[in-house]
Amino acid sequence: MPSLALVDEEAAAYYTGRPGVTIRRWAHEGRIQRYGKGRGRVRYNVHELPKAERDEWTRELITPGEAPPLPPGARAA
Repeated sequence: MPSLALVDEEAAAYYTGRPGVTIRRWAHEGRIQRYGKGRGRVRYNVHELPKAERDEWTRELITPGEAPPLPPGARAA
C-alpha cells in the first residue's frame, strides 16, 4: 500500500483538474478519504485522486481526471 501523501483542497483540485467543491463532494460521497477537520485543515490523499491530463509545457488542462468509483451500496449526491 502506498504511503500517505496528503495535500490540501487547492492542490487536490489542481491535480484532478476539478473545482474544490467537487473534491469535497467526492469525500462526502465516500469516493475519497478526508483527513483532518476544520476549515483549512482538511487534507486528501493524492494516491486516491485521479490525475488530470495537462499539457507538458504550459500545464494547461487537457482532460480532468475521472471521478473515483462510489463505494458499494452508496448513492451519488
